[in-house]
Amino acid sequence: MYSLHVGPEGGMVAELPGFETFTKRMVPLGKNPYVTVQKRGLLSFNKAAHAALGAPEAVELLYNPQARLIAVRPVDVDVPHAYKFRSVGGQKNEGATLLVAATAFTNYYNIPTEVSVRRPVRIEDGVLYIDLKDEGTVVTSNRAATTSNSGDS
Repeated sequence: MYSLHVGPEGGMVAELPGFETFTKRMVPLGKNPYVTVQKRGLLSFNKAAHAALGAPEAVELLYNPQARLIAVRPVDVDVPHAYKFRSVGGQKNEGATLLVAATAFTNYYNIPTEVSVRRPVRIEDGVLYIDLKDEGTVVTSNRAATTSNSGDS
């Protein structure tokens, strides 16, 4: 059977003997480099992809429209067209996922961003390549949907 105890938000929670509570912290970081082209044009790099680039502070974005390839290479943060990495979740996430705000880039080149798609990448001579011809994996947010309480009835 199970017993009840007060949970972290004050409600009653059933304890299930023999079961472990799964937390996101239990998921091992992927060893293969991936980049997700997110909705609205953010590029999300897993830790392996960022490390494969040499863990730079900033990158430049290049695009080959005929090959449908995005190239990403490290640059100094002072380069006028540099895109700086920012960490998701701040310090507590320890940079497991890093974002580049590339909306202007994806809009300019009409790169689809209606759904978020994670793709494996390849690294050659310090340049990371994202092949948009690769269908990749559609990913969805694990955030709970929020609704607006605007008072409309």
